Amino acid sequence: MNLNLPDVKDKPEVMILSSSLLTDRMFLYSRFFERLNEECVVKVWAMSARTPRFQQVWRDSPVCVEEFPAVRPFKEIPHNYLRRLNEFVWDYRQQPPSRLSMMRHVRSARLSSHVKALKLPGRALALIHVERLLEDSLEKLLLAYPRSQSAHERLQTIRPSVIVTTGPFQFEQPAITAEAKKLDIRTLALIPSWDNLSTKNRMVFKHDGYLVWTEQSKRELHQFYPHTINRPIYVVGALQFDAFFQPRFRQTREEYCASQGLDPSLPIIVYALGSPNFLQEHHGALALAARITAGDLGDVQLVVRPHPIHDRGQMRSLFSSFGPRVILQQTSEGEIALNARSQDIEQVKEWVNTFRHANVVINLSSTVTVDAAIFDRPVVNLDFDPEPGNPNQALVNDVNHLWTHFKPVAESGGVWLVNNLDEMVTAVKTYLDHPELHQEKRRWIAEYVCGYLDGRCGERMAEALIDFVQKQGQKANRHNGKRRSGASN
Repeated sequence: MNLNLPDVKDKPEVMILSSSLLTDRMFLYSRFFERLNEECVVKVWAMSARTPRFQQVWRDSPVCVEEFPAVRPFKEIPHNYLRRLNEFVWDYRQQPPSRLSMMRHVRSARLSSHVKALKLPGRALALIHVERLLEDSLEKLLLAYPRSQSAHERLQTIRPSVIVTTGPFQFEQPAITAEAKKLDIRTLALIPSWDNLSTKNRMVFKHDGYLVWTEQSKRELHQFYPHTINRPIYVVGALQFDAFFQPRFRQTREEYCASQGLDPSLPIIVYALGSPNFLQEHHGALALAARITAGDLGDVQLVVRPHPIHDRGQMRSLFSSFGPRVILQQTSEGEIALNARSQDIEQVKEWVNTFRHANVVINLSSTVTVDAAIFDRPVVNLDFDPEPGNPNQALVNDVNHLWTHFKPVAESGGVWLVNNLDEMVTAVKTYLDHPELHQEKRRWIAEYVCGYLDGRCGERMAEALIDFVQKQGQKANRHNGKRRSGASN
């Protein structure tokens, strides 16, 4: 694609993988590329690079961007069955609250009978403590299966000093990691969000180093992946939030409201929706929209914000009848595949200013709690399932009061937990009158989850990569020196 490269003479080459708009915007809208370019030649393989809608976004970046290599899936037998067995063994061995809760309330009902049958041997293997041996053997098996011949051929030619995977839990990127490992290319894994270590399926491939948000994430990495204790771990902060601190993304309240069709003189309530994969949160937003339309909250406005990964435009008809006081944002292009989406500057501005100008933010246990806390915006957090009949009430209870990543936030005193719609209305009205309530605890949430709140996490991550590459180069030089010395003797 673009070849906006610095002087490449004697500079190590770093390869960045991105297969999600959430990681695209970490790099495109922080100073990560700019800082890394000072010391390295940077190349990116991005899923969104093939999407015409976002090709100009990548052309405007200061690095060389190419389309992501083609990837094929593992075979169901034996590869995927053994992956599931490995996950059962580690879950039974470590007893992670979040994953066991998800299995109990959601995943068990969706598993095939063949996969469910792996639970018994998984429990037995956990009892005899063979989880590390099993995972080591599984890693060798998975490495032997070629999932991306094109990646192998391209990496043979490029031979970067390091590959940075930003989606080690996803479908595509582990295939590239495997080809890199076969070619003895170093790999660094970014843990891209604070919940990934405690909720996602296991990273089977072992990396040469890791990048995490906080010291808390580092402790969790050691807990869930014991082999990482002897690997370099870099604490770099949550670089996705660097955009929140950049003046170029800020709009005045009048500018933002004009772009959304809102009245700048009226309070703005933001209802942010999470993934619809297991909780139907839009029912809560619909109920609140009806109450606002009826005048139960006074003269206010509601912005309903779908998750940009999951916005397919399917809710437009649901909210179209509420009138000008209820706005449904469009956060993504529904016709574009999830892993081929990205965000341009205007979409990032909308994201930043939606939370910057909110008077109250409502959500159900999602990362937007942190978005709001960074801007010191009061947060109402649902402690109930808003779907009629509350079919997933037990799961919501677990997320707020059991899950590893969110329990400290839900019980911090920095959010207002509500048990029904009436309590939600009361909390919103109280916060509108007293936005200073729980302010100190909101600050704690932002610091606990993000680690750094200085807008320099992109630079910090770039410096971590530079440090890693330099130290690996020094090791290689010492090794080559010893080898030459041995030969002369």
